[in-house]
Amino acid sequence: MMRIGKPLAHPSPNHGPRRGVSAPDCVILHYTDMLCPEAALARLCDPAAEVSAHHLIAEDGRIWSLVPETERAWHAGLSCWGGERDMNSRSVGIELANPGHGNGHAPFPAPQMRALEELLREILARWSIPPERVLAHSDIAPHRKQDPGPRFDWRALALHGLSVWPEAAEPRGAGEILADPGEILPFAALFGYDFAGCGRESGGDLGRDGRSPSDLGAHGTQARISEILRAVRLRFRPQSPCEALDSPADARDLAILEELARRWPCAS
Repeated sequence: MMRIGKPLAHPSPNHGPRRGVSAPDCVILHYTDMLCPEAALARLCDPAAEVSAHHLIAEDGRIWSLVPETERAWHAGLSCWGGERDMNSRSVGIELANPGHGNGHAPFPAPQMRALEELLREILARWSIPPERVLAHSDIAPHRKQDPGPRFDWRALALHGLSVWPEAAEPRGAGEILADPGEILPFAALFGYDFAGCGRESGGDLGRDGRSPSDLGAHGTQARISEILRAVRLRFRPQSPCEALDSPADARDLAILEELARRWPCAS
């Protein structure tokens, strides 16, 4: 297959050695939240910005390779998945040029998606990464991120074996509100979502507000449930209207998370 966008080397100084692991075991997808790919490229290579990714894909399928995949790029920030807190050390980061939520959640054009699919196929093969370890930035940092957002076609990636997609039958009373929204938590945790929230990037057991999970109380628990629900709905219920992202947990949310946990439990 001819590559849609042959990678162009554009080295970024913003990287360092991986910590505690010798190779990546997941891929994290982002959008740039900027108006053009050239502006994103400049920022990802600006030492003062202290951000980077391994690859950047433009809307027309052009790919820039910024950081060697053997190195630790700076794209995940305060994040967590399956109990792992230094996601920069564990991942390959891919930025997709897209204006983001501030400009109406623009769709991802076909050339960009084809380039992503080819690049992902190579990365997963190169590092023996399973498709369930292709994650959204909103998965690993649900308290503060929503990219790549509701217009990204996760199901298409799954159909190509490059991600996962739940195909749970419509549950009885699909729109029925759960009497106990905490029902979702064991399944969310088994799939990989971090209920406790994100602590310091390098480790630790504190929530992002500096308290341990046991000190969060009922209000903190509900906040964590809401964060996880938003992440699940952004990725697995993208047809939902924006206002539904913050609605109470329902039977469909539970069915999705039950299937994700059963079929793809996090191995970390």
